Amino acid sequence: MKYLFFTLFILSSLLVSGQEIPDIYLNDVEGNTVSVKALADSDDIKIFSFWATWCVPCINELDAIADLYDDWQAETNVELIAISTDDARTKKRVIPLVNGKGWEYQILLDDNQDLKRALNINVLPYVVVVKNGEILHTRTGYTPGSEEELYEVVKEHSQK
Repeated sequence: MKYLFFTLFILSSLLVSGQEIPDIYLNDVEGNTVSVKALADSDDIKIFSFWATWCVPCINELDAIADLYDDWQAETNVELIAISTDDARTKKRVIPLVNGKGWEYQILLDDNQDLKRALNINVLPYVVVVKNGEILHTRTGYTPGSEEELYEVVKEHSQK
């Protein structure tokens, strides 16, 4: 069973690898409209982390990365963009949660779930690693220590 899960995980990563990030506009927490494609179209690695306020593994992952984020940025110039998929009913919880956690990520709101649908995301947390607008890596779910594996992917692609 473990082998089957691992095989499916690798195959799903390969299916989206090389795909371009869609040209979708989202709002940030201040209400400014942001082009996801413009953010992704950079020589620097971008991590798009899809999360929701009700998703405990999502919050655990963003907390774990927050502890290492300054070092990651200093070493690779990576930027994490946390994309909340909370809907109209729960999005009012986003800003208080982010402020309470002290996350220094750029926060975008995908409250209509346009980007989530465009990338065919079905399970949270979901991480997309992008460089020059191209999706290099994806990962679904979070277990403690996954942030270290994510950073290895970031280091590998930041050297190319």
